[in-house]
Amino acid sequence: MLHDPVYREKYALNLKRKFPRIPFYPDFWKWVGWGEALMALHIGYESVAPWPLERIDTPDEKARDAGVATRAMLKADKDNGNIRLDTETQLTGVPPEVWTYRLGNRSGVEWVLDQYKEKTPRDPTSREKFNTYRFADYKEKVIDLIGRVTRVSVETVAMTEAMKVAKR
Repeated sequence: MLHDPVYREKYALNLKRKFPRIPFYPDFWKWVGWGEALMALHIGYESVAPWPLERIDTPDEKARDAGVATRAMLKADKDNGNIRLDTETQLTGVPPEVWTYRLGNRSGVEWVLDQYKEKTPRDPTSREKFNTYRFADYKEKVIDLIGRVTRVSVETVAMTEAMKVAKR
């Protein structure tokens, strides 16, 4: 119910201030099915099949010649359906629905990209002693996670679109 776009629009003010009102629809069991499917999808996101994104690896010759590691970028091009992970790797074929499903003020994929960015601590002591995170160590894990979050986003948007047109 709480994923239904029509419901969210109608009760937007109540959802911000009070407990949600849950209406009873004549086709109750259809809504129960959607709820169960969404719960299974969101709770078990780690076990869903990843979306078949195309991975393009192009060697960064300048960095290799200089003996420097690839630079993490983690940027999404929503218009073209591309995600640039670093100077060598890019994922293409990201469906537009991925950007439609949002967790707060950003999509699930944007959230993943933000969480795995390399951030440098401001404090010099922390930077020197504890700044050990490198995106390259988690690259394969992030690619797999982006595929799974893409699957969850696409299927969630498909269900919420079906909810929009359901008879109330």
